[in-house]
Amino acid sequence: MSTTTLEPETGVRLPAPVDPAAAVARTRSRNTFRETVSQTFSMAGRALKKMRRNPEQFFDVTLQPLLFTVMFAYVFGGAISGNVKSYLPLMIPGILAQTCLTTCMATGVQLREDMDKGVFDRFKALPIARIAPLAGPMVADLVRYTIAATLTFATGIVIGYRPDGGVLGVLGAIVLAVFTGWSLAWVFTYIGTIARSAQSVQGISMMILFPLTFLSNAFVPVGTLPGWLASFVKVNPVSHLVSAARDLANHGHISGEVGWTLLASVVVIAIFAPLSVRSYNRHL
Repeated sequence: MSTTTLEPETGVRLPAPVDPAAAVARTRSRNTFRETVSQTFSMAGRALKKMRRNPEQFFDVTLQPLLFTVMFAYVFGGAISGNVKSYLPLMIPGILAQTCLTTCMATGVQLREDMDKGVFDRFKALPIARIAPLAGPMVADLVRYTIAATLTFATGIVIGYRPDGGVLGVLGAIVLAVFTGWSLAWVFTYIGTIARSAQSVQGISMMILFPLTFLSNAFVPVGTLPGWLASFVKVNPVSHLVSAARDLANHGHISGEVGWTLLASVVVIAIFAPLSVRSYNRHL
């Protein structure tokens, strides 16, 4: 049903002004779940092609695990555990968590860069699910997280780490860390939609991640910390991820820490995925 207005001077009936965005929204059919998944993987394929043409996007997931693993092992190994070999079961799961979580920071930065370049303006005009342009690159980023996690364990094994959890324990730790990093990437996706520039996204992300990763049990035993700091470390969600990864990789044991980490990851996705989509629709 259309509405009309009268022109004040002539009394001629004129059609009421129409909001173009609202008109497009009314004509766009709702995507089914299957279509949404298909569109998400199409966007993931686009992101993977972009990564292939820009190999520098893999520097943080290839060089960082190598440098951090070797550096932390030989700098802190003797001081904390007496020797490097004894320190590796404590450190490697910590490096695994740190690497996967800091890698997901790039998701928000790249999203903000694409938005600033107008790439997402084209996506908004397409009859696709609103979540597809956001979730697609994140699905592609699973490749980056997996590379970082695999290289962390490979480097540790080269310098003497022998995980008693076996292959299944190591794979479990990798999958858990990758899923946790993917869930946290939704937080940085949301930040990418509300920040003013890619530089601000990176700055905000570092202020969030660095305290969480370094003020945790990733690199030192909690018992060696002051009481006030130990209290924070015990409730730090990164500490739960590190403890879960240690239980899996070092002992092959699925502990309660694994369950709490998975639950926290699901909650983060449930909160920040809708927020990201809503913010994405509002700011474009």
